[in-house]
Amino acid sequence: MYSDLTAMKKKSLAVVIVSNGPGELATWVKPVVDELNKINDTLHFKDKPGFALRLVLVPCPNATGKEFTVANSWNKFELITKSKNFWELLIKPSSFANWPKKGIVIFLGGDQFWSILLAKRLGYLNITYAEWISRWPQWTNEIAAMNVKVKELIPKRYKNKCQIIGDLMADIKLNSEISLKDKEKHHIALLPGSKKTKLSIGIPFFLEIADHIAKKNQNINFIIPIAPTTNKSEYLFFQSERNPIAKYYSSKIKTIKNIKDSSFDYVIETSKNTKIYVIKKHPCYEILKECDLAITTVGANTAELAAISLPMLVVLPTQHLNMMNAWDGIFGVIGKISFINRFQTFIVKYFYFKKKKFFAWPNIKAKKMIVPERIGNISPINIAREALFLIKNRDQLKNISDNLLKERGGKGAAKKLAYMIFNSIKKLY
Repeated sequence: MYSDLTAMKKKSLAVVIVSNGPGELATWVKPVVDELNKINDTLHFKDKPGFALRLVLVPCPNATGKEFTVANSWNKFELITKSKNFWELLIKPSSFANWPKKGIVIFLGGDQFWSILLAKRLGYLNITYAEWISRWPQWTNEIAAMNVKVKELIPKRYKNKCQIIGDLMADIKLNSEISLKDKEKHHIALLPGSKKTKLSIGIPFFLEIADHIAKKNQNINFIIPIAPTTNKSEYLFFQSERNPIAKYYSSKIKTIKNIKDSSFDYVIETSKNTKIYVIKKHPCYEILKECDLAITTVGANTAELAAISLPMLVVLPTQHLNMMNAWDGIFGVIGKISFINRFQTFIVKYFYFKKKKFFAWPNIKAKKMIVPERIGNISPINIAREALFLIKNRDQLKNISDNLLKERGGKGAAKKLAYMIFNSIKKLY
């Protein structure tokens, strides 16, 4: 699919960026593309490299379906391939465009293997941005690592491919027009999950946490950055009696109302009169950066929170594992058979949870406890008490934030990666 930018002028070289979801587009792709254009604009020599800048979107479970529109609005790419066309592109690239004989494929989101596969298919070089790990160093030409730890994980014979450039997330330019206006209050972000299996537990559990906190401290605002893969109808469903897990919790949603002239889209009011402000914008780092604390379930969201150094309390209630018959997929199907359900619960509890040391992404990568994790038969009231304790003890929150920052990389990564790309371009001419 062509973007609005072009008449597809014939270029001797292509720079192809591979990415997936809204977060990666905003925080990885945009800064790198901007730096790439800045460098190109400063070059005035006669044989200035002319390259076709293209974007290939790959399948992603967290995609909103609006990635093409967002990227196209930047007016930076002469060709954008939608994720639904990725396999067709691999099979027959010429059906989408003429591809120069030389080029570079840059991984900036998704599965690293897709960018390597595309590079091999097109006969191009490959540069991989490795935030935590370079999974296929033997097949990539260059690796741009977030920090020293990433390089240390690369086998010795491939380390010469790696440059440490820093953290692309550190180059995020936050929109100062979007902010939490009430500076007198504390703000807690609630992230109950994005998949139905997590929401079935997360919605009733997190509503009750908010009610317990609000009962003890009226000076706290609650915020939910709603995942792009869910909506308010699912929130209503999972707090209702149609969700068998909801019967174990007393907190319910009384109303969900739209908000005008606000940074938020709507406000949830619980049956106990607690207000929770919901924002649909994704990613919404401008809002999250101003929060004091996040209470979150396990998953990729813990990595995103770590990237902005937001202190978090990670929770995973395991007391409802016997209700897997309410889950989606194969676990839900076989969970309807009672003896299999009991066996399944036993296996998960006593082998998976006992064996796994850490669940939060920053803890897994650091191989130590940086952010608190509460896994097991936990209650909303105990999580609420711990959250209140952290809010009162600012030094502990700062310590968590500082430790998260240490695990990331320095600023200037977008510029360094852009120069890596240009150096590769020069080698191809």
